[in-house]
Order: sequence, then C-alpha cells, then structure tokens
Amino acid sequence: MPKQERSLLTRFLIWRAKHISQRQFIFILSVLVGFTSGVGAVILKNFTHFIQHLLEGNLVQYYHHAFYFIFPIIGLTLTYLIMKYVIRHPVSHGIPSTLYAISKRKGIMKQFQMVGSILTAPITVGFGGSVGLEGPTVATGSAISSNIARLFHMNQANRTLLIGCAAAGALSSIFKAPIAAIIFAIEVFSLDLTLASMLPLLLASISAIITSYFFFGSDSLLPFKIVEGFAIRDVPFFIILGAVAGLVSIYFAKVYHKTHNFFDQIKSPVRKLIIGGLGIGVLVFFIPPLYGEGFDVINNLIKGNPEKALVNNFFNLELNNVWIVIALLAGLVFFKVIASCLTFGAGGVGGIFAPTLFMGSIMGNCVAKIINVLGLSNHVVSESNFTLVGMAGLMAGVLHAPLTAIFLIAELTGGYELFIPLMITSAISFSITKYFISHSVYTMELARKGELITHNKDQAILTLMDIDKVIETNFVPVYPDMKLGDIVHKAVVKSNRNIFPVLNEKDNSLAGVLLLDDIRPIMFDQSLYQEVSASEVMHDPPAVIHLEKDKMTEVMQKFQDSGAWNLPVIKDNAYIGFISKSKLLTAYRRKLISFTTR
Repeated sequence: MPKQERSLLTRFLIWRAKHISQRQFIFILSVLVGFTSGVGAVILKNFTHFIQHLLEGNLVQYYHHAFYFIFPIIGLTLTYLIMKYVIRHPVSHGIPSTLYAISKRKGIMKQFQMVGSILTAPITVGFGGSVGLEGPTVATGSAISSNIARLFHMNQANRTLLIGCAAAGALSSIFKAPIAAIIFAIEVFSLDLTLASMLPLLLASISAIITSYFFFGSDSLLPFKIVEGFAIRDVPFFIILGAVAGLVSIYFAKVYHKTHNFFDQIKSPVRKLIIGGLGIGVLVFFIPPLYGEGFDVINNLIKGNPEKALVNNFFNLELNNVWIVIALLAGLVFFKVIASCLTFGAGGVGGIFAPTLFMGSIMGNCVAKIINVLGLSNHVVSESNFTLVGMAGLMAGVLHAPLTAIFLIAELTGGYELFIPLMITSAISFSITKYFISHSVYTMELARKGELITHNKDQAILTLMDIDKVIETNFVPVYPDMKLGDIVHKAVVKSNRNIFPVLNEKDNSLAGVLLLDDIRPIMFDQSLYQEVSASEVMHDPPAVIHLEKDKMTEVMQKFQDSGAWNLPVIKDNAYIGFISKSKLLTAYRRKLISFTTR
C-alpha cells in the first residue's frame, strides 16, 4: 500500500476510533457488505445470462442441437485456463471454501477470491455446467467482506460476522427473500443469534435487497403467487412428499460424495476436465433441461406447464401421456445430480443451491402427478403447491437447512399459506437425511477433517483453537542409555519441569517419558548413578498427540481419557514438545471469551 494511502487509512482509523463506536462501525460495514454482495450478485447473474443467451439462444436455436455437447467442455476449458493463467489459484466451491476460511483461517479470505468466482462461475454455468450461481455469489461477497474487515482491523469474531452478513446479502439479493437470507447465514455459517449479530445481518440483508431492486426492479427468479391454499386433507400426502425428499437427499449426498472421491483420485486436472466435460456434454445433449441452472424449468413446472420443460426431449416422446411426463421428470432428477457432480469434478465453479431447487421442484411435481393419476386422493392435489413444497423438502435434506427452506419458499410465494406443509415436509426430509447423512454436502468434507464450526459452542471453540500455539518445548530431553547421574546433573538440575521426554538419538523419535516421581526414590543414591539408565525407569506415555492428524477435539478427549496433565506431541514420528492440560484450558477460556464477546 502506498505511503499516502496508508496515511489516509491510518488517519481515518484514528478518527473512527474517536467518533464512531465499534458497534456503530460494524453496522456501517454490514450495510457496505450487503451492497457489495448485491452488486456481486448482479454481475454474476447478468454475465451468466448474457453468455447463455448468446450460446443457447442463438447457436443452438438457429444452427444445431449438437452445440449442447460441445459447450460444456469449452466452458470448463476456459475456466481451467482462467484459473491457471489469470487468477493463478484454484477457485474452490463457494460455500465450502467460505466455511473453511471461517474454521481454519480465522475468517481471512485471500484477495483473488474476490474476483475468482466472478470470472469463472458465469463461464461454467453459461456454457452449460449443471450448477448454480448462489454459492459463487456468497463466496464473492464473503471474500470482499473478509478483506474489508482486514482493511479496517476487525478481529476474528467481527470478520466472521461480516462474512455471515455477506452470505445473507447474497441470498437476499438473488431471491429477494431477506428473512430467509438471514436464517441461511445463521443455519449454514453457525452464527450465534444474538441482538449484536442480528442487527448487522438485518442491515446487510436490507442493503442487498434494495440493491437488487435498483438493478432488477421487481423481477424475481421464481415469480409465483399461491392461488390454491393449504387443505388439511393433504397432510398425509405432504408427509409422503417429505419421506421422498429425504430419500432423494440421501441419493444426492451419496452420489456427490462418491463422485468427489472418484475425481480426487485423478491427479491430472486436464484428465479431470476431459472426463467430466465429456460426461456433461453427453448428458446435456440428450437432456437439454440439464443445461445451466434450470430456473426456466422450475417456473414452467410451477405454472403447470411441464411440457415446455420437456419439449426438447431427445427421443421425441409424446407428452400427452402423463406417465411419459412423470418418467421424463424423474429422469431429470436422477441425472441432474450426476450432471452437477460431474461439473464440480471436472473443475467447474458453481454451487448446489440451484440444482437442489431444480430437483426439488421436479420431485414435488412428480409426487403430485402420481397422487392424481392413481387417484390416491378424493380430490385433485395442487401440482404447483407440491412443486414449491418439494423445493423446500430437498433443500432441508441436502443443505441441512430446514428453516431456510421454509422461509425461502414462503417469501418467494409472497405469503404463508403453505407454511404448514412446508414445515411438515421440511421436518420429515431433514430428519430422515440427518439420520443417515450426518452432514450436508457443504460441510461433509470439513466435518470429515474435524474442521467444521457448529452451533455446539464447545465444539466450535475447540475447532477454532490453534494446536501449534499450545505446544510447549521447554522440556529437557534425556536418552535411553543415559545413566542416572547424568539424568540428575544434566536434566533434573537444569529443568523446572517434572517430566522429561526420552528420545532416540538417531531420529529424535519418542522412546518414552520419564517423570521426576519415577526417580525420586533413587536420585540421591550416588551408588546407583552409573548402574541405572533411563531405559530402565522410563515408561510409555498415557497417550500421544499426533500433530499432523489429531484435531483439538481429539486432543481434549485424550486428556480426558488418560487423566494426564502433560502429553507428548509428535510429528512424522519425531518429538516436538508437550501440551499441558492447564495451558490448553487457559487457551480454551481465552478463545471462549473472544468468541462470545461480540
């Protein structure tokens, strides 16, 4: 930063400290973060739609259907080249990368992340990648908010809060659903719902939605008003819908996890691109509705026009037969998961929010059609209502965000007539999925590594703690063949600790530990000074902490199980130091104070 700019910033920070309280400044920054998230959403949406109109509207419509096969691999190639030669960093999936920054990087996001998703996500989606823009929008807003927070010297707690504000702003701007956006930030980012955090989230959400209205007017991604209200006689069918949503959510999570593992085993990014790109190209060529986000398909289903969504089916099947329509719609749900996972695996940048809404709407529509065709009800159930509730059901299961699902659909439809079925379906779907899949696709990888922040405050504090900062190294080592006299004169006398690591000289590996209590009965008997060696009096430690794999939660558990006050730490089989329970608890207490003071 140039000296003049640094001086201006320093003067502003001094002025701010004198005239604006920290709390007031957080409010101001939350409005700014909401605005930047809204602008990010506008750029991403317009850039993507421009590419889609240029390609799908002109080349496919007026030239040849085969372009559907070519576009995805072109888009993925361009995305790969941008990441390699322009950004020069890999661009991770939106929300998981943000969660990782909160849990392991103290809310610090690198500067390239502010533009990474803007440059790559529209190309991925615009060229046919079967993913959404919501995750990249959240990642863009979060990266901007993180860097704004660093610019103004915000602490970790406030950085995390501003990242949550960015997430709320992004969702508020995209869907024009400010309440659902706030709940999303709380559910997904595990923010504490206190008055101190609620007001910034509210201000960010308001700022973002006003920005959206300024650029887009009253246009909405899902423009629909409920015509048919909720009838109590439909409760059993919404219970069925919830169970189906749970099963589809489990299918989504399993396929996502297995595909992720498959592509992780492929080390070459070019090979990933070719395999994933060809796979998506084939799917989109045969099933054009899988192209891009798919909100046109959702809107056609809500309006009761599934034929418009299926008119380009490759087999040119007649859509007068309702069972053919149901089969084609079910096929869309089945293959959308695969197409989305292939897009991610091939190196595409996007989110799973839109694919979840896409599949949920189709799933709900299918269930309603089957109920009506089979005559399971003595009246015709509303297919549009089931389409909307289906979206909420799948969101609750896949994203593990039932409250977000309920309020998002309620706000999108402009009323709360469907609130009861939304609650029923979301609760059942979430419960079933949670029983079989412990974590959402957002948090699956972080949870596996023990790096996930949760609403469990103890768990959250332990996750945020840095294990390196509690390791103590001021222990005097001894060696297995060291005699008692040398232990007394070279270790005991020179150390203020009562525990000594016994190390193998060859590789510095830990052979055991020696307590002062182990030699106290004989340490003054000089006749034993040359008789007794360290290997005779040492013993195995009650537990060992492995720096490269043990998380703080596991460290705490080892102290609890062993009852020890000091445990040795090793890395790559070499001794590093000790962690003491007293220092660990002191660090925990300090982090707890920092975490809860907002």
